[in-house]
Amino acid sequence: MFGDRASGGRASEDRAEAEGAYTAYVSARLPALRRIAHLLCKDPHRADDVVQAALTKLYVHWNRARAADDLDRYVHTILVRCFLNEQRLGWARVVRLSGAPHETPGLPPVAGVPDIETRTVVHTALSRTPARQRAVLVLRFLCDLPVAEVAAVLGCSEGNVKSQTARGLARLRAQLGGQPIVPMPPVGKE
Repeated sequence: MFGDRASGGRASEDRAEAEGAYTAYVSARLPALRRIAHLLCKDPHRADDVVQAALTKLYVHWNRARAADDLDRYVHTILVRCFLNEQRLGWARVVRLSGAPHETPGLPPVAGVPDIETRTVVHTALSRTPARQRAVLVLRFLCDLPVAEVAAVLGCSEGNVKSQTARGLARLRAQLGGQPIVPMPPVGKE
């Protein structure tokens, strides 16, 4: 937790400062983190759960995170790993057997991308790609990370990232019926 090393009144001040910095960071970055999670998950409720799990891990490791060279990339790593870990759990593959079919809502509005229908179609196609391919595509093209950093986030080789990217893009093209993929601005650069 925050401020474990200091003693007395200084510990309280360090803890309050760390919590203030954490709160300010999360408040500023929450919309972008939710957007990334919505792109990774097929269900907005699961996306919110993934964001919450990532923010909890970030809170626990805030002092280490603040010391990272690039805090946003550190947090993206936590978020993607929470998503991939959640995919391994059995309840993540629950199938709805009754009631109205669940529809994924459109993405949150993005400045400079006016066509809501196109974004919804691309999001649906993205949600139908396998989890690792989806994670690679989101990190490469929406978070604007280079291949080497995506490999570090996912804990795999750069060649694996390249092949997952190629397979994911091929799957997206097939889902879209050969239509060109409309580029979206990277997260946080809106």
